[in-house]
Amino acid sequence: MINNKQLIIQPKVGKNQLVKFVNNLEAEGIKTIFADPKILKKTKIQTIFPSQDANYVILDKDVIKKSKGKKVGRRFKVSSNKDIEKILDSAKKGLDFVIIEVKDWKIIPLENIIAKLHKLHTQIFAIANNPKEARKMFSILDVGVDAVIFNTGSMNEIREALVYLGSKSFELSVAKIIDIQEVGDGERVCIDTASMLNKGEGMLIGNRANFLFLIHNESVGSSFTSPRPFRVNAGAVHCYTLSPDGTTKYLSELETGVEVLVLNTKGKARRATIGRCKIEKRPMLMIKAKVGEEIGGIIAQDAETIRLVKSNGHLISVTHLKKGDSVLVHSKTATGRHFGMEVSDEYILEK
Repeated sequence: MINNKQLIIQPKVGKNQLVKFVNNLEAEGIKTIFADPKILKKTKIQTIFPSQDANYVILDKDVIKKSKGKKVGRRFKVSSNKDIEKILDSAKKGLDFVIIEVKDWKIIPLENIIAKLHKLHTQIFAIANNPKEARKMFSILDVGVDAVIFNTGSMNEIREALVYLGSKSFELSVAKIIDIQEVGDGERVCIDTASMLNKGEGMLIGNRANFLFLIHNESVGSSFTSPRPFRVNAGAVHCYTLSPDGTTKYLSELETGVEVLVLNTKGKARRATIGRCKIEKRPMLMIKAKVGEEIGGIIAQDAETIRLVKSNGHLISVTHLKKGDSVLVHSKTATGRHFGMEVSDEYILEK
């Protein structure tokens, strides 16, 4: 959950798989599921259900009897403006939440409901059947609904939707620089996103899929360059970047319309869409760093505008980098990759 918004999962799995599935949900930070609380007595996860035993009680009519520590709401199908007026009337009677079902017209009805209910304390829950629908629900009117009830049995889809919500995190480690060398010319990739990037944000880039450096965006200008807060001068064409769905892509594969992961210095991730990629020949640097026994590297353009992030959050240009400096990376135990997908039992050595 972030900014009081949350992803509620309606598990699309059999009863025998439910407990294990819920345990996986808890590990991903999911706080609430749409399920009968009687089935889930041994978990701490909250439930939303047409039952007085649930934490979020779905009523069948506007008879509002609140119990301590519980929230009450109703489910509505919306096909016209009259339905929206009914939702507003019910919300005014003291509902804590409303669940909205829309069919053909998904955006406009929810825009109208958000506009009408935003001054009340009634939360708006929408229903989604895939990660892209969840994304739309969270971004409507730049405010979004308060929660999305996501009907799925796929943990990968849930992780994808969590990135849309901005609540997916990656562990960042402190790596020590052990080698820096000029390696001649090469083709580097500039990634221009269709969104503005903040100071502290960048992309995970590296020569190896399990050792990726946090490369900062160009929001910091200088006396010779203007800020370009939409750009990450990422690295050489062969380098990997981590995609929102957990796979890796070569920088050479990226193009307009592809989504990439953007992270801040705390490891919090969000999605950004590529507006343009530029591949140009430039002088390059090879940089190697070490975390524990793991050694990883990156080949990046040899220029002052390419910056890594130090362990204290300060930025450092690759041209000022020295052996012994500490920078932020995402490092994990080595696993193989096949067309970008992780294969845990395959032996691959990348050097």
